[in-house]
Amino acid sequence: MDKRFFKLFNLTEDQAIALLDTPQDQLSEDDSRYIAASHLVNFPTERSIQALMRAVQQTDPALDNRIVRRKSVETLGWLEAPQALPLIHTCLADEDCYMVENAVWAIGEIGTDDPDILEDVAKLLDKPGQTHRVIIHTLAKLGYKPSLERIRNFTESTDPTTASAAITAVCRFTQDYSEMGKVVAMLQHPNVLARRLSIQDLIDAHYDAAIPQIARCPVSLVFRLRGIRLLAEAAGEAIAFETIQPDLERVLYDHPKDLDLVHRYEQPPALPALIRGLYETDFGRCYLAVQTILENYAEEAPEALFATYAEEAVYDYGAHFHVVKLFGWLKHAPAYDLLIEALHNTQPQFQKSRAGAAIALGELGDQRAIPELKACLETKIWDLKYAALMSLEKLGDRGYEQVIDDPDWLVRAKAKSQQRQLA
Repeated sequence: MDKRFFKLFNLTEDQAIALLDTPQDQLSEDDSRYIAASHLVNFPTERSIQALMRAVQQTDPALDNRIVRRKSVETLGWLEAPQALPLIHTCLADEDCYMVENAVWAIGEIGTDDPDILEDVAKLLDKPGQTHRVIIHTLAKLGYKPSLERIRNFTESTDPTTASAAITAVCRFTQDYSEMGKVVAMLQHPNVLARRLSIQDLIDAHYDAAIPQIARCPVSLVFRLRGIRLLAEAAGEAIAFETIQPDLERVLYDHPKDLDLVHRYEQPPALPALIRGLYETDFGRCYLAVQTILENYAEEAPEALFATYAEEAVYDYGAHFHVVKLFGWLKHAPAYDLLIEALHNTQPQFQKSRAGAAIALGELGDQRAIPELKACLETKIWDLKYAALMSLEKLGDRGYEQVIDDPDWLVRAKAKSQQRQLA
């Protein structure tokens, strides 16, 4: 699980607890109980857990307090606090549907085989207004087979994310995976959330047969990399590195030609509209914009990319990533310094741009990048190390020697693969 963003608030444990315990009407304008509840995820102590439980028990119906209660339950889930289970169980009867959803999720994270709790979760499938996907996911995760037939009723849901979760849960309970093709088909759904969540369902089902289709799914490479990695790890020795390597490296390279795009233009838009397309939250649309820029505006694009980078993309981590990649595929040498800056940007939200910059530097073919890429082999970020190895290989350098015994199995496997090729 990705916890890179959990430490963005500069609070001590004592300060966060004191803030969370402060009545809403006594807070200053700059204080936030919600931030305190979020920040306590960094302190897996009994004191923090008790503070979060006190916050859940504050039942003031004001919206601010309801939001804090929801976040406190979520944080208890992240902390996997079993002592909070009885309290979270009572939250299943809350009138706030979002509180109920967070309680169900937290129960799934903490884990339980208590049939009373699990049956109360299952009963929520009959409650109107609830998000059924979270309920189904939790029941499947905790293996509550008495919910099977109730879950089966949702396999034809009009909500694609619910249908995908239900199909996956039925397959897991029955060990009959003949319907998983329907979940694989969701990888091409027009709705980006359906595409992302179908990857999660394929992970939950350990359905590694879908790795090639996941690699071609037009969502952020973060979701695809996670899917491939977790499925490969679940398969263990049953799946060889050489089997997943081509798909893994296509995902890290992340060129739109290697994706099955779900969106289309009737006519290629003008370059300014395509530049705006790099800021879409649906990466499927971003990849279409990238492909169209490469095919139709290769000469004009660099100037427009520099302009949008300076104005906005330097702050927008999604567009930043696409701009970085485009400079590489356009082989635009004047972008070298920008790419080096992106390669070494340690802000958590720009992490995927670092691997993107590594790939782009390999595309530029500038030998000056070799020591910069080798420095990245010292990080703990596996995808950055792997991307650096791919580009060092392209630049003719034996970077693999530095990571032949790397603690990350994928980086180590890549290094050994390069070593064998040169032997």
